[in-house]
Amino acid sequence: MNDVAQSPSPALLAKSAVPAAIVGVGSALVLFGVDAIAHQLHHVWWEWLPDALGVDGEARWWAALILILTGALVGLTLWKAPGHGGHDTATVELVSPPLPLRTLPGVAVALILGLAGGVSLGPEGPIIMIATGLTVIAYRRFLPQVPVPLILMISTAAMLGAMLGTPVAAALVLTGVLGGSAPGQLWDRLFAPLVAAGAGAAVYHLLGGASWDMGLPDYSVQWIDLLSASVIGVAGAALGAAAAAAFTPAHRMFRRLGHPMLYVTAGGALLAVLVLIGGQITTGKGADQTAEILATWQDYSVAGLALIVLVKLVAIVVSGAAGFRGGRIFPAMFTGVALGLFAHALVPDVPITLAVAAGVLGVVFAVGRDGWLALFAGVLISGSITVLPVLSIAVLPVWLVLTRAPHMLVHEEPAHAAAGSAAPPAPPAPPAAG
Repeated sequence: MNDVAQSPSPALLAKSAVPAAIVGVGSALVLFGVDAIAHQLHHVWWEWLPDALGVDGEARWWAALILILTGALVGLTLWKAPGHGGHDTATVELVSPPLPLRTLPGVAVALILGLAGGVSLGPEGPIIMIATGLTVIAYRRFLPQVPVPLILMISTAAMLGAMLGTPVAAALVLTGVLGGSAPGQLWDRLFAPLVAAGAGAAVYHLLGGASWDMGLPDYSVQWIDLLSASVIGVAGAALGAAAAAAFTPAHRMFRRLGHPMLYVTAGGALLAVLVLIGGQITTGKGADQTAEILATWQDYSVAGLALIVLVKLVAIVVSGAAGFRGGRIFPAMFTGVALGLFAHALVPDVPITLAVAAGVLGVVFAVGRDGWLALFAGVLISGSITVLPVLSIAVLPVWLVLTRAPHMLVHEEPAHAAAGSAAPPAPPAPPAAG
């Protein structure tokens, strides 16, 4: 009865849908624009320039050179841009305090450089910062009565919907954030964010954004798959937990260099070493590389697939710890795919679709520490809802492995990074919509 009494009216919920839909459309446009600029710069660095110089753009040494250059350029951005590139994405969750407008161009530049240069981070952290900053400014101007925590949920949901092509991921993530944290019915609180997520997903699709359909074979459940998926998921979780344990020490090590031009360039140099070892398949945010490795995995030996998994995990740690701006979920998905392919190559009786889904489940859970998102990522990559019952069982031993494992998040804000962010302290949990 209390929940019903506190629920907003249908008219109030419907009224909140209009600005939320506008936020969703705007978020899709921002994401599409950033992707387009990064794609063009990537084309210049990896295709046009090598052709102009008469060198092989597929060579590992060229990728190493680009990664070092990217490190220097991102370091320069963090040094000179207003706000120093916004929050250090190694130290904040997906939903972070809103940034002032003057900071957002630096966030965008650092993100675009990293995406174009092949850094092993996805767009999710910085692009949500940009969406959140713009959305808070717009709501403060036109709808000042809407609380900032709710604005953060709307903008985050909008961008998650656009990035993953469906509002389902936003619903799952926000359910974990909102469930039980405020009075009122959960779906009342989710209403405006889901409108934003749905609008963002639809518009991004209409703009021709990237799809997550990887064309994996159809899958049918067998009893033995419960064991297979659990073993692969636990292996992914253990590897991800090991990477998470190294994350904070690596972050501190890089910051000892004192200046962003030094520690980000050093990160680029280490990524250059890693690409010399693992090849260009281990670079980038992971979406294009996932499609590539699923199409060519038979060209790799079992040892070669294992090497890709290990190199990519180290690259994620280095990229995030060295100060590059980006999220770790997308490259974790690629790592899980590579792990699943390794498991299938090692034991061919394990269905490839299940192996890939379970690998993604384990690695994404360890890196992102969100079980709903990990389950969604496994189903999304597999393209088969049939894997969901098996993953729902496999996630249980995965969680046992991760219960006491460290998070891939630095819980201390370096003094020089904190000085560069003019953001207010983190807001409280969102209240009920309306």
